[in-house]
Amino acid sequence: MMMAAALLTATMSAGAAERDLVTELTVANKALAAQDYALAYKENVRVAAANPLARFNLGLIEREGWGRARNPVAACAWFEKAAHGNIPAAQQFIGDCLASGTGRAADGKAALVWYQKAVQSGIAYANCSAGELYIRGQLVGQDVVRGLTLCAQAAQAGSAPAMLRLGDYYKNDPDVRQDLAAARYWYQQAAEHRMVVAQYRLGVMLGQGEGGAADPGLALSWLEHAASEGYAPAYLPVAILYGNSAPDPATGALTPVSLAKIYMWSRAAKATTSDPADLAQIEGIEQLLQQVMPLQWKPELDRRVAEHLGKSTVN
Repeated sequence: MMMAAALLTATMSAGAAERDLVTELTVANKALAAQDYALAYKENVRVAAANPLARFNLGLIEREGWGRARNPVAACAWFEKAAHGNIPAAQQFIGDCLASGTGRAADGKAALVWYQKAVQSGIAYANCSAGELYIRGQLVGQDVVRGLTLCAQAAQAGSAPAMLRLGDYYKNDPDVRQDLAAARYWYQQAAEHRMVVAQYRLGVMLGQGEGGAADPGLALSWLEHAASEGYAPAYLPVAILYGNSAPDPATGALTPVSLAKIYMWSRAAKATTSDPADLAQIEGIEQLLQQVMPLQWKPELDRRVAEHLGKSTVN
């Protein structure tokens, strides 16, 4: 919940900052951080008429379902009120509400107006949200080139989610002509900005030679980055790549480090997947490991796997 308080602080406009909106919400934000949602809601409502940051806060509470059932319609109503109070993130969110038709008729032109306001307020990703409308062509006239250009502007302004989204557009999107080299480029940019999904997708492309030459070593590096951050889809590919790694020249067998990594990542995969094909692969890996990995390694390696899974938050 501290993250929520930080997000609220970061959404203040310059004009709003002239009044200390955050100080007015000290009790509310402390309650939110302590997960006392009833008090947080009450305190935000108390000052909402004069405090746009409180209105944004209430929108988040309704959208995320903190202490109550999720209510996207109520959330959008609060975001609209906060957006009129010049809260940048609220301008992005009311654009999303208008684009999705949440609590009102979908209105692409109005969504574009709010996305532009959000961009002007410093929310670079709003350009990518606007670009999505042009790419789909459902609420505004379709213009794929314009949509991609807008999203690229967001990415070039440093928005890592926009970089990831561009990678997805170019990799496999029904409205965008496939360009694997461009997809790989944008996944690389997002991966370098610590987007774990991009690290995973870049690793897969590097391993399969999509959009450029195959590079198993670099593929393993990026996939293990994602796996180490708790991105479960990366677990099994990492185990497999370690299984295909170069043997020790002195013995002709896999190194102890590779064996340990195969065991740990395959165990993590087994604990987080229900896919029959994945489980069949894992069973095969386990049978091979029984023949080559010392049994006495298991307690320590199992401890490490449990520790990793216990602190993983990405899925």
